Amino acid sequence: MSEEEIRVMLVDDEEDILEFLAYNLTNEGYKVSTATNGQEAIQSIDQHKPHLIVLDIMMPGLNGIEVCEKIRQNNEWDDILIAFLTARSESFTHVSALDSGADDFITKPVKPNVFKSRVKAILRRHPHLKSQSDKQILNFGALTINFDEYIISKNQTTIKLAKKEFELLKLLVSRPGKVFKRAEILQKVWGSEVIVGDRTIDVHVRKLREKIGSEFIQTIKGVGYKFVF
Repeated sequence: MSEEEIRVMLVDDEEDILEFLAYNLTNEGYKVSTATNGQEAIQSIDQHKPHLIVLDIMMPGLNGIEVCEKIRQNNEWDDILIAFLTARSESFTHVSALDSGADDFITKPVKPNVFKSRVKAILRRHPHLKSQSDKQILNFGALTINFDEYIISKNQTTIKLAKKEFELLKLLVSRPGKVFKRAEILQKVWGSEVIVGDRTIDVHVRKLREKIGSEFIQTIKGVGYKFVF
């Protein structure tokens, strides 16, 4: 999919920031829409159908986290990526942002080249855009994953994974960088009919790290896990 077809919505109550961000993304060929508050953003989603929403956290009325939570409550908007703009560096802000359903965050002040690079990287996670999840064989340095044949290899040495270990890894690598919350992992890997505890996830993550290397799976304390490369 070309960048002309990629739609990004920017939401910030400071119009000079909106203008600055929109200018940079428009010059890159993205189709950009803007909103100056959370309610306006929610009401215009169906009209603009964004692939990505870049959302300021600190806004009057509905703040960014509240907007994100409302978006995630609508199943028709499941594929929309959400990245928070935040000037805060406190860990509790980042945890709250990710726990509300965001995919990532971008720290202010934003430099144009860094902003464009971050947007491009986040958009790679969208299921309907070009992404690694569409390929049946993925390569992450020395690590190769063959989904068709259920084969994992590292440095050309085959690694044996149990079925649930493979399914957990497949979920994590489907959207590198996305933080998968524990509830989502349990639902997508084990299903709602199987009763397992959080300890089950931890055990499978530990076994995966032992087999493929600890550098690929990162723990987001109090939230879940993500695949990094």
